[in-house]
Amino acid sequence: MRLLGTISADRPLLVVAVREEAAHLGDRLPVLLTGIGKVNAAAALATVLAGGRHPSEVVNLGTAGALRPGWEGTHTVTQVIQHDLDTPTLYALTGRTYGAPLVVGKGGDGPVLATGDLFVSDPAARDRLAQHADLVDMEGYAVAAVAHRAGLPVRLVKHVSDEAGDGAARAWRESVDDCARHLADWLHAQGW
Repeated sequence: MRLLGTISADRPLLVVAVREEAAHLGDRLPVLLTGIGKVNAAAALATVLAGGRHPSEVVNLGTAGALRPGWEGTHTVTQVIQHDLDTPTLYALTGRTYGAPLVVGKGGDGPVLATGDLFVSDPAARDRLAQHADLVDMEGYAVAAVAHRAGLPVRLVKHVSDEAGDGAARAWRESVDDCARHLADWLHAQGW
């Protein structure tokens, strides 16, 4: 975890997993580098917010795998799910829902993001996830859950880096810098 810059109530906090994804964001806004995965993302954001200063909103920028053919570009997610939590079984055991889908941003029509601690690079896993979501990442749900619990607005903005199938790891490595440029372009288009 590494916080670059200072959090203030009049501007957003950018939350990014790794420095490669933040390479072109500049230093106008604070950036929290969380590390990869749900635990790292949740722990980093919760730790920073527990420090007392809260941003105007939390914006999670990062790469995502496409779960369907033809998905490319930058997307603002409207709903996020956890794909590696067995919510139905936990409900059957406890009578309580854990890991329910979260609406993010302004909601409405838009892509569904599936978050889990598995880097999806298997076509069978991709096809299974495609029944419920459009994109897959490893931090979005955790960031959204922490922001919701802190009462902060949250946006998840993802740029497609790969097709979450054979060769996904190589494709991510080859495309991450280009993805980082697109994410920086999205940020600048917001006027930040």
